[in-house]
Amino acid sequence: MPEGPSIVILREQAAGFAGKVIRHAEGNARIDMSRLQRRRVRAIRSFGKQLLIDLGDTAVRIHLLMFGSYRIDERKEAAPRLSLGFARGELNFYSCSVRLLDGPLDALYDWRADVMSDAWDPALARKKLRAMPQALVCDALLDQDVFAGVGNIIKNEVLYRIGVHPLSTVGALPPRKLRALVEQARVYAFEFLAWKKAFVLRQHWLVHNRSRCPRHDIPLQRAHLGKTHRRSFYCELCQKRYGAS
Repeated sequence: MPEGPSIVILREQAAGFAGKVIRHAEGNARIDMSRLQRRRVRAIRSFGKQLLIDLGDTAVRIHLLMFGSYRIDERKEAAPRLSLGFARGELNFYSCSVRLLDGPLDALYDWRADVMSDAWDPALARKKLRAMPQALVCDALLDQDVFAGVGNIIKNEVLYRIGVHPLSTVGALPPRKLRALVEQARVYAFEFLAWKKAFVLRQHWLVHNRSRCPRHDIPLQRAHLGKTHRRSFYCELCQKRYGAS
């Protein structure tokens, strides 16, 4: 599943369609394609893991899910979920979720929750975390209402960086660890963005999809943890577990 930084890259690649008129809209998405015909794209935006094609009073929301993909100015052999054609160029999306949103995007989204946004508010994130003391940190980091854009890679790498076990509870974290959790979620997201643009992201993984702890050269633990049941990679020696077992 693409994480926030990957959607920022998609947003930047598609930015040239802003201001252009949709000449045709087609695909197997269960939306009213006629609502997109002859509409001018006001902006290409993103929120967390969602790409947003802003048409003013309506927006197209694209979520690439686990296996979604896209092509700009070219097509795959598979039928697109959504294809938007312009006088010059086209946007094609595959194996994804497509929805139409009614109303201005600024009324629908709180950009302060997006770790990639200029409006990101770490104090608000800490407030939300303090309101969920029983949540496991491995679930809290994937909560899109708190950390929009954070996915499993960022989760694993951030928890390793700050030395926190994924089964720690949010309420048991010392204040300095809570602050580090929020701070590093954003820091790592922008490092992720830079590394992915340079095609070196995997080279910088410390624990995600790795087998040994780079600090202690001992085997890493692998498990599907928390309510989200997503894969966690962690070190029992250098990631402290806060809270009851």
